[in-house]
Amino acid sequence: MVIGRKEETDKLKRAYNSDKSEFVVVYGRRRIGKTFLIRETFDYKFTFQYSGIFKISNQKQLEVFYRNLLEQGLDPNEKQPKDWFEAFFLLQHLIIKSKDIRKVIFLDELPWMDARNSHFIPAFEHFWNGWASARKDILLIICGSATSWIINKIFRNKGGLYNRATYKIKLQQFSLYQCEELAKYLKLPYNRNMLIEGYMVMGGVPFYWTKLDNKASLGKNIDNLFLKEDGELHDEFNYIYSSMFNTPEKYIKIVQALSGKKSGMTRDDIISNAKIDNNGHVSRMLEDLIECGFVRKYCHTGKRLKDALYQLVDCYTLFYYKFVRMAHGIDEEYWARSMQTSAYSSWCGLAFERVCLLHTRQIKTAMGIAGIKADLYSWFIKKNAEHPGVQIDLIIDRADNIINICEMKYAPEGFRLTNSELLKIKTRLNVFRLYTIRSKAVQPVLITSNGTIPNNNSLEIPLQVNGDQLFLP
Repeated sequence: MVIGRKEETDKLKRAYNSDKSEFVVVYGRRRIGKTFLIRETFDYKFTFQYSGIFKISNQKQLEVFYRNLLEQGLDPNEKQPKDWFEAFFLLQHLIIKSKDIRKVIFLDELPWMDARNSHFIPAFEHFWNGWASARKDILLIICGSATSWIINKIFRNKGGLYNRATYKIKLQQFSLYQCEELAKYLKLPYNRNMLIEGYMVMGGVPFYWTKLDNKASLGKNIDNLFLKEDGELHDEFNYIYSSMFNTPEKYIKIVQALSGKKSGMTRDDIISNAKIDNNGHVSRMLEDLIECGFVRKYCHTGKRLKDALYQLVDCYTLFYYKFVRMAHGIDEEYWARSMQTSAYSSWCGLAFERVCLLHTRQIKTAMGIAGIKADLYSWFIKKNAEHPGVQIDLIIDRADNIINICEMKYAPEGFRLTNSELLKIKTRLNVFRLYTIRSKAVQPVLITSNGTIPNNNSLEIPLQVNGDQLFLP
């Protein structure tokens, strides 16, 4: 059963019902559900399907591809191909022989088929441009976890594959709304507080959520899956990055540098902190991380594009650097004991902010400004003789000349707006007003995980968004 992917399913069905051949690219980070979506949409029925194998020789890849062709209907008298041109020629033979009205060809993990010096891309290009696109009955679907490969070899291709994809379907991670739907389907006995905490750990990656045991608490699941050395997902971090990027070490250096900087870093700061060479590859790697949803890029108001900041927003990666990387020889109650530490409290605040940054559409809807164009960014200023240093993690700069300063607080028991907290918010507002144009009104917004506890201060900020509203569709 496919949950939370109606728009993507509809696109696949439109491509299937087309009166011409279509070339569909489904992409997105690893574990996001690409293969499952395609298989479920087509009820596991394909004219031909093949999944590339990670880090094997080109000769072995061709051998396995050939065996799959034989198993799925290729004439056994056909000889094993020596290269990818011959392999795709055999695929043409299989398609011609097929009696399917619509020939659905599904090539999963396509990037893994492109070994060094294999000439895979020219052969694939020739198959589509020189043969398949000239027919009217083929639906070619490719996907792969190596998102950077898809972007650079397919979308940014400077040769015959340029602009050839007729459908581009990017699978985003689930929202809280979709995670709640999935949790109900999996019969997970968690309330919304628990779902938010789960999202702070795993983000909206469906695969992680399906691994949760509905007979165990969320904390127990986190211990068993991620923190124990023999946990099924304990080594997930290295697996993700090695399967998505050809040179994972460099990408890991970047996200590690960003994991220690709450508000983000400039490109130059990343190069310095990550100790990587300053060249054009850095910009490409940052673009890849943005496209995969691990990092976001934003500019301060009035700043030049070259001063843009890059900020780590992937919940799992942040969780890994705060807890998993240091989890060695732990006991069965490690996560429960961690909840009593200052490191946990610090992580909660940071992780909840990331949840909010991933749900800005829901926040705007809850505020009643869904239809108003707005720029979203973070902002900080160092202290000087006139004011203290200030950091604001979410600003909604609206086209109706109102700027909302968002204060995000994680408090499962409800947030109490104390005198000191109110003073901090007012200080941020006052400092920010010094640096913004006077034609715009500045208003605070309080975003909390479980609402506010009424007191004398709670009415000082009338515009509030609670955790339930983050679950809006």
